[in-house]
Amino acid sequence: MRIRLWITAVTVLVLSLLIAAPARTSALFENAKDEACNGINLDTGTAGCSDTKGSVNGILATVINIFSLVVGIIAVIMIIIGGLKYVTSQGDSSAISGAKNTVIYAVVGLVIVAFAQFIVRFTLNKTKPLPQCSAGQTQNCTP
Repeated sequence: MRIRLWITAVTVLVLSLLIAAPARTSALFENAKDEACNGINLDTGTAGCSDTKGSVNGILATVINIFSLVVGIIAVIMIIIGGLKYVTSQGDSSAISGAKNTVIYAVVGLVIVAFAQFIVRFTLNKTKPLPQCSAGQTQNCTP
């Protein structure tokens, strides 16, 4: 039992070190502003990101992206907490089942958020913006 505990502890430690390993930051964040603006469908301006579209689709996509990011971070934290609870359970069956449930619920939450992200993106890509016409214009409006 102690060997299994040590193997689990070493595995969690190695995986956490691999995840948290620092990358080359100079190349990684070279175009961070442009990539962040492009990631949320905004144009890069001199002072920051600007929303030239101003559409409901763009705003909804931004809100869903931020929500998914927050839920993803919380789920990863809960998976780590569940793993630590599992490692420190010392054979107590109720503690083990609680730790397993924590990890399972966090993974289920990640799957639900991934599917929600897919459904929202699919729906937003299938909807077309309404044409914008100036006052009195009824033909040749720009979408």
